Amino acid sequence: MYFADYHVHSDFSADGKDKLEEIVKEAIRKNLKEIAITEHYDYDLDGTAHYNKDFAVDIEKYEQELRKLQVKYAASIKVLFGLELGLQLHIKEHLSQIVKKYDFDFIIGSMHTLFQKDIYHFREEFFENNTKEEVYRLYFEEVLRSVKLFTDEFDVYGHLDFVMRYALEDDKSCHYADFRELLDQILRLLIQKGKGIEINTSGFRYGLGHMHPNTEIIKHYKELGGEIITVGSDAHHRKTLCSEFERAYAILKECGFSYITVFEKRKPRFVKI
Repeated sequence: MYFADYHVHSDFSADGKDKLEEIVKEAIRKNLKEIAITEHYDYDLDGTAHYNKDFAVDIEKYEQELRKLQVKYAASIKVLFGLELGLQLHIKEHLSQIVKKYDFDFIIGSMHTLFQKDIYHFREEFFENNTKEEVYRLYFEEVLRSVKLFTDEFDVYGHLDFVMRYALEDDKSCHYADFRELLDQILRLLIQKGKGIEINTSGFRYGLGHMHPNTEIIKHYKELGGEIITVGSDAHHRKTLCSEFERAYAILKECGFSYITVFEKRKPRFVKI
């Protein structure tokens, strides 16, 4: 199988644990063909002060180190210069400038916030004052607004049902039928704009029993004509690189995909699973 992990964080990200070179070495050990480093760039939000450094990565320092490793390990693995961009409507111009300034290979657009608040940090506020369904709806509404506003700033939308991770109920499930109108709009617009979605295997690690997004959403994306699809572990530690990829590829095949998508200079290419 062609294993390419397209969602990975090193300690250049505020919540990453390992040095970038340690991650690249582990990816080689695990026989990955490609690895997209996608450090966090979350800017102007509440709820990240408890981390010991900014959640918006120092891109210049990060790129400098990554370029060295691209050369050093070129014979063993393809290392891509990526970013996970925290999408918020009020900082659209700032994010556009960041994307234009650097020569990224790949950008994930992710929604980590509601009302400019980090969902993880404020999960009790959100879920204790609203039903699970109300919070999910608020989240998908914000995702839809972001897909309408942003185009050039991202290539695939990350962990589309991310909000499920932090529901306080034991039953965190999200059924497509409950949010069909919103999800159909999101998926159709992504497809129309030539964007893809990410299959994020961390859902298994968070005890959800499925990937992000869940299988229902992946199937509907394919049925609506979606083609661009990357697979990422969302690893913040080298031990979880490429975690559950065989399982993810099996699910992709069940959903009608015979390939994954890889990128270079933000141009997609399809590779058979």
